[in-house]
Formats: sequence, structure tokens, C-alpha cells
Amino acid sequence: MSSSRIVAAVEIGTGKIAVLVGEITRGRSLNIIGVGVAPSRGVMKGEVVDYKAACEATHHALEMAEKRAGARIEEVWLAQTGGHLDAFYNEASVNVKSADNTVTQLDIASVCDLAKEKELPAGRSRIHEIRRPFRLDGRAVPDPEHLSGRRLEVGYWIVHGPESKISDNIHVVGGYHLEVRELVLASLATGSLLTSAEERSQGVLVIDIGKGVTDYVLYRDGHVLVTGTLPVAGDHLTNDLSIGLRVTTAQAEMLKLRHARATTLTRDKADKVWLNGDASFGDRQLPRVAIETIAAARTLELLEVVRAKLGPAFVAEHCGAGVILAGGSAKLPGLEEAATRVFGLPARRGEPPGWVKEELQDPMFSTVLGVFQFGLRTAHEHAVPPRRKTGLLSNLTKIFAAS
Repeated sequence: MSSSRIVAAVEIGTGKIAVLVGEITRGRSLNIIGVGVAPSRGVMKGEVVDYKAACEATHHALEMAEKRAGARIEEVWLAQTGGHLDAFYNEASVNVKSADNTVTQLDIASVCDLAKEKELPAGRSRIHEIRRPFRLDGRAVPDPEHLSGRRLEVGYWIVHGPESKISDNIHVVGGYHLEVRELVLASLATGSLLTSAEERSQGVLVIDIGKGVTDYVLYRDGHVLVTGTLPVAGDHLTNDLSIGLRVTTAQAEMLKLRHARATTLTRDKADKVWLNGDASFGDRQLPRVAIETIAAARTLELLEVVRAKLGPAFVAEHCGAGVILAGGSAKLPGLEEAATRVFGLPARRGEPPGWVKEELQDPMFSTVLGVFQFGLRTAHEHAVPPRRKTGLLSNLTKIFAAS
């Protein structure tokens, strides 16, 4: 029997569909053998709004990836993002049962089950159950088994979303006669790829600014502390430019890519740029400072919303590795400076690890590469077996992260 399997990591985004095909051998050795990218259609802010269009775009990317891989995909690991996702924190504690106060696997299983048993509202489905460190008599411990103590505590950050919208993405992939075997939160995938174990231990904030949504994840002491998604991203910057400069959306997107900045650099109001730059009928000049001012205002607002969403969980002193910026919109000049201003920490663009081939180092692949890395690492190091569920997603195996 072959010890390898062919798995696809898929991201159905607002701007693009990205597919990587990997051959996984011996359970954890990955060789990427195929790539497929297609412009996204029928998706807004991480949600399928036109099923037929989304299927056509996704199936095109899947077909392209299979052809380049020269192999048939056996299963799919699907990234999840969107403003429809939500999360809450729940914790529990148990008294250690043994007479000599030694923690056993039964104690660990009991406290984990209690911390995860909070019911969701009707129609919601869990995507991730992210365990924070155990505490034994008030002190944090990575693994309490065999340690001595009286009271064991643990908490979970539980990410969930509406079953209907989660199933839309699954059905899009299913239309290509493929089974979705894992759901991986996009923020955790990107964070897993762009941070090292040392940075996660020091504390680090990863912000992934895409076209339709912004994902973020905050690590502290090596563990996920908070993660979330905002339905605000690069498209909103384009829209602001379109309204403020009275140009079409296509023209605003072009101006954004060519001249926008996350911080205002130009001071000369007489400095102007051409709208189209091709001397066509209707071409005109626009003040560079206006473009920069509009883009900087929206960028600053976006970063401030992220900080507000983090709330008291964000403490600069506990974020020794600073801020890492990812996603297509992270290419905006001056973004590092703007992030430093908002968070009071050094900020830099994320760079994939050395094992990533040059052709896959574009930010568009950060999430799907992270899906593979996060999925393999979690499945073998920190996985918690999923509990039996009923309903629409009952036969879907999910990764429940403990890191």
C-alpha cells in the first residue's frame, strides 16, 4: 500500500483562487507538485455570493493545478476566512482526582472537554478549538501529565461560523468531485508560515491584508491568544480613491497600485500624476498628495480597527517580535511605518521560510502554503480528536489546533 497521498490546499479568496497540490509521504513530508491560480469570481469578503461563478473559477484553478501536478487530487484542505466568522473564549477547571495529586490523562481529557462544551447558537459550526496553555495551581505548564498539583485549568479560543456559509465553500470544491477533509483558519495558516517558534514564544502579531478581508492572529508565549477577521481590506482603499477622486473603480485600482501609500510623503500640491497615462481622450492629471492622503487615511483606520478588536489582549511589552504584515495589500509602500505608528512596535513584511521555492514566494501563496504547514504540524504535534457532531458538516474532519 502506498504511503503517500495527494492533497490540495485551496484558498477561495475575493481576489484570486489559489491551489497548491502536494504529495505527502510518511504522514508529514511534503513535496509541492502543482500550482493553480485563477481570478476569483462570485466571492465577496470571503463569502460565496454567486455559486456558479465561484465554481467555475475554483474548478479552473483546481484543473490547472492537477494538470501541472500530473496527478489526481485525493482530498482538499480548505482555508476559511470572512466577516461571517466569530470567536469566543471559554475556560474550565477540575480538581486533580488522584490521591497523590498527580495529574493523569483523565484529568487532562476532563478539563479539555469541559472547556470546549459550551454550546453554539443554532446554525453555527465550529471551525477551530484553539487551546491555550494549561495552568496547574495557577502556573502555566505546557504538559501537566505526571506533574503534582491540586487544580488544573485550561481555556479554548473557539472559532465558529454559520453552517450555511461554511458549507457554500465546501460545496464549491465538492462540485469538482473532491472531498474537503480539513478546514484551516486563514489567519492561523498565514501565521504558521510567516512566524518562527521563537517569534511566537516572544509574542508576535500577524496581519494579513487581502482584497476583501483582513485576517489577524496574535501569539503570546508560543500560543495563539486572539485571532479574527475584518470585512475591510484593499477593496475599501480602492473604493475610497474612486469616490474621493471621482474616477472609476478600475482607474482607482490602477492609481492605488502605482501611486498610493500608507503614509503621506508628498508635500508639494503641484506634484501631479496622469490618470491613465496614455494621452487618451479624457486623460487628466490628479494631485499625488490627494492619492496618498486618501490611501493613508483608510490604511490608518484599518490598522486602528485591528488594534481595537484585539482589545486588552494586545500589550506591546508582550509582543517582542513585533508586527508581521502579509497579503497582497501589504505591498503598499509605507505600511510598515503606519503599523509601527499604530501598534508602537517594529513592523515588517512577512517572508516565507527558506524551504519555499522562489516561484511560490509571492504573498498570494502565503495562506495556501500555510495551510499545508499548519495542517501537518497540528495534526502530528497538537491535534485534539474531534468530537462526533451532527448536522450539515457531520462527516467533515477538522483540525482542532492546540498551538
